Amino acid sequence: MLIDHSELMVLPPGIRTELSEEQSRFSAARGGDPERRILIIGGAGYIGAPLTSYLLAAGAFVRNLDCLAYHNGASVLGYISHPRYELMLGDMGDPETMQQALAGITDVIILGGLVGDPITKKFPGAAERVNDQAIQTCIRALNGRGLNKVIFVSTCSNYGIIGDDQIATEDFELKPLSSYARSKVAAEKFLLGLEGQVDYAPTILRFATAFGLSPRMRFDLTVNEFTRDLFLGRELSVFDAHTWRPYCHVRDFARLITRVLDYPVGRVAFEVFNSGGDANNHTKQEIVDRILQRLPGRRVSYKPDSEDRRNYRVNFEKVKRELHFTPLVSIEQGIDEIIWALSAHMLDDVSTRGTFYGNYELPGLEAHALRSTA
Repeated sequence: MLIDHSELMVLPPGIRTELSEEQSRFSAARGGDPERRILIIGGAGYIGAPLTSYLLAAGAFVRNLDCLAYHNGASVLGYISHPRYELMLGDMGDPETMQQALAGITDVIILGGLVGDPITKKFPGAAERVNDQAIQTCIRALNGRGLNKVIFVSTCSNYGIIGDDQIATEDFELKPLSSYARSKVAAEKFLLGLEGQVDYAPTILRFATAFGLSPRMRFDLTVNEFTRDLFLGRELSVFDAHTWRPYCHVRDFARLITRVLDYPVGRVAFEVFNSGGDANNHTKQEIVDRILQRLPGRRVSYKPDSEDRRNYRVNFEKVKRELHFTPLVSIEQGIDEIIWALSAHMLDDVSTRGTFYGNYELPGLEAHALRSTA
């Protein structure tokens, strides 16, 4: 099993028995071989890099397929020499590349894509090519490989705008407001529509907004960006401070993905899980207040009418009930670790390596396209 022993021991005895039986089923289906050989598509990214660390520490073999769209290869340098790690440069939208990437693999985690509203709005052609066409090509390549589980990472942004008196469960109406969210909704529907037609068990995880330190750090995410700007003494402009978002630390996302890999197929096959925890539903104002408790006297200006109209609180009861998952890292802890890293001058090169620290440009994707057509 991949789950950390300390976490395993606090699970109900019946669940521990189910996990043991699932491990036996997995091994028996592979001639007694218990090794998990996991393909992470987009494994050099903000979530993929810490997920890689987590899976390697758990004893899994990890192959990372990534085109390094943001020139973010430095995020995986620490894994290159690991005996159970492979980096494969390539495009998930290329069928031949996918066939090579899937060789010998037991499970697949799809993180790949252009992530976020700003980057997809800035590069609509690339967004359609990657988030619509390439994702579906990738999904089509998975059948007939004898895969165990496939995890597709989606987003809570799919809920768009909901009333202040409402909290979105997995069955809540999806009202995507951006091309990014619309692509995620389309991919979800495509994958869920394959039930009875494929030989693997897919699970959809609708991620909350990520925060926290990562080998491929991003400062275009709310908690991270607000913390850095206020740490540097900049005036922070906050639009629509009353709007809600759910948040989750990158390490907790790694823990959740591991849960899905370990849990019985019957609990996760063709299921959708909101991914986060109820305690981390916050308004932007609450995020700012927590940072100012640590960095008093900083300047903040509040403005109405943001172009980003999303406003949603999310219910995480299902993932807690079915997978016994609750995030461990609070917003406060995430803020503290970012302040610590900034204080230690670990992130002083943000201004000179902008494409590495956020999804702003696509230098690697453009270079890959040029190589592909040469």
